[in-house]
Amino acid sequence: MSQQIILLIQEDPANALSVREALSNSIDGCFKVEWLRGCQEGLDRLAREGNQRGDRIAAILVDLFLPDSRGIDTFDSLYHAAPQIPILVLSSSQDEDIAKLAVQRGAQDYLLQARLDSYLLPKALGSMIGRAANAEALFEEKERAQVTLNSIGDAVMSIDIWCQVTYLNAVAENLTGWSCADAAGHPVEEVFNIIDGTTRKPMANPMAAAIRENKTEALTPNCVLIRRDGHEAAIEDSSAPIHDRRGRVIGAVMVFHDASTARALSLKMSYLAQHDSLTDLPNRILLNDRLTQAIALASRHQQKLALLFLDVDRFKHINDSLGHAVGDRLLQSVAQRLIACVRTSDTVSRQGGDEFVVLLPEMKHAKSAAVIAEKIMATLATPHSIDEHELHVTVSIGIVIYPDDGKDPETLMKNADFAMYHAKDAGRNNCQFFKPEMNVRAAERQSLENGLRHALERQEFVLHYQPKINLETGVIIGVEALIRWRHPDRGLVPPAQFIPVAEECGFIVAIGRWVLREACRQACVWQERGVPALRIAINISAIELRAKDFVAAVRDILAETGLESGCLELELTETFLMEDSKSTVTVLNDLKGLGVHLALDDFGTGYSSLSYVKRFPIDTLKIDQSFVRDLVTDADDASIVSAVISMGKSLHMRVVAEGVETREQLEFLQKHDCPVGQGYLFSPPLGAWEFTQLLGQSKRRAAGEIADTRLSA
Repeated sequence: MSQQIILLIQEDPANALSVREALSNSIDGCFKVEWLRGCQEGLDRLAREGNQRGDRIAAILVDLFLPDSRGIDTFDSLYHAAPQIPILVLSSSQDEDIAKLAVQRGAQDYLLQARLDSYLLPKALGSMIGRAANAEALFEEKERAQVTLNSIGDAVMSIDIWCQVTYLNAVAENLTGWSCADAAGHPVEEVFNIIDGTTRKPMANPMAAAIRENKTEALTPNCVLIRRDGHEAAIEDSSAPIHDRRGRVIGAVMVFHDASTARALSLKMSYLAQHDSLTDLPNRILLNDRLTQAIALASRHQQKLALLFLDVDRFKHINDSLGHAVGDRLLQSVAQRLIACVRTSDTVSRQGGDEFVVLLPEMKHAKSAAVIAEKIMATLATPHSIDEHELHVTVSIGIVIYPDDGKDPETLMKNADFAMYHAKDAGRNNCQFFKPEMNVRAAERQSLENGLRHALERQEFVLHYQPKINLETGVIIGVEALIRWRHPDRGLVPPAQFIPVAEECGFIVAIGRWVLREACRQACVWQERGVPALRIAINISAIELRAKDFVAAVRDILAETGLESGCLELELTETFLMEDSKSTVTVLNDLKGLGVHLALDDFGTGYSSLSYVKRFPIDTLKIDQSFVRDLVTDADDASIVSAVISMGKSLHMRVVAEGVETREQLEFLQKHDCPVGQGYLFSPPLGAWEFTQLLGQSKRRAAGEIADTRLSA
């Protein structure tokens, strides 16, 4: 067996010796090594190779870092001089990236110097030389080339220099509807009929362009192949020129595949990127795009458009108490009803959480937006049946008009958000048009929110106490604890200003737990000082009551402070009881099981349904001060107050009249046997020390007459 000449180009003698030994010690010993130290020496040897007869160089082993040439330039020089000779790169581990680059540019492979041995190196050389020989043979023999092309999974088509079809593999036959035999010799435009998927116009054939330009040509986007039977398939990929051994273009090959599935998936992904996954409504991205287009159209035609920013009131309560699954289904129900309220040309978008935006383009009058908003509120107010729950939902809506309230999407969205928060501040379940002064209110609200974040840890909250008076004896029989915020800059902030913000921002549960603990602690202090046990009442927000651990928290705080459960009264609102009556009954019954008393606050301002009152374990009805205020001058209010007092007696509930401020009001209540009153006529809310003094006075006056009705510290 004749020896194969291996041209070794390497500067380091030790490494060169290792290569020689590895090749000379191989099993077959069929390699003869010619060692050169520099790149130029190698180029000179290759130049002689082309002129001499006899034994030819079978392969080149080269270290790319030589005295006269370094890196990829070394490979490029050698490859350009002898592209027909296979090259194996010898590399150190730190130069492996350069070796990989050389492989990309035409080297057969690379080996690490540290891993050369008498088995690996000869084997790698033999494989490399064999591959080079096979590649040469495949290049010359058409049948072998066809085997290679048929072995790949993509469609392959080739044409000759005259743009006539020469080959189709099986995948290409299936996609074009032509067999290879039928297609051979036909113009490529007949077999490979492609059009633009959007314009439906014929497209230039990329294989012809590859031949003409002698470079790779990619299919243009949105390319559609029309099969012989008329079936259409989206395709993509590219074509490249075919060269002979001398580098002349002799045809072109196209490699392509059916992209219909991938393109459909891409469209679906694009849709998902622009739509909310829960409700399938347009998301922020798509809304912003449509709003931008609507503004441009409105500007061009000098029209108006409206933007409605909606927030579901107290949605967090439902989500926290009933779970995210119920909350998600409620949002889906809200989304469907919103769609039903608007035109097909309008856009309903979910911004995230419980926030929605409705875009109303081409509005002639601003009042039309208010009409839509009222329609939305009425539609959403109908109970939503989710599983066994009947949920009552209201929304707060902010409205902006283009161009009056802003001329770009960012300004309109920001101002709509301000208007929505103003609607919440106005009591929720209403809509508000944006006004410039709302920016000031928004800044005020942000300031309150920032302050609330640290108010608890800075001990800025304080409780004030207002007595509840037995209207027959004038003795204090109960007390309501009312939170105040002693702000470092604003002074004493009443709850009406910061409680709604605390509810919206998620601070109310922590604040409520502080109020409960502090009120129970103070009640125990009074008892330790010999004051007869008073029932202390605190207001509980819907968010607190819906917290899953609320009953457990009440139990723990009573145990921690030592207050008897019968001395604690929790005041709730009618509106809350209606939001999800079934789950509410369970929580209230658990609280009654602890021995805690329950009061219905602001009675008469909500649903005031006797059937609902009877369903809940309520101990006390509190007549809202709005009825007490005018009962002397308003016959309707007087009738309502009288009816509530009578109803309380019939249901064996204690009745408390709130907001008693005049003797005339007191006399009316006494005349109609109202048992308990509360208001400034008796005492304003007082700090703990002042209220302690008031309790002392009440104890001393227990046997006195009610004529002197005002108590003071």
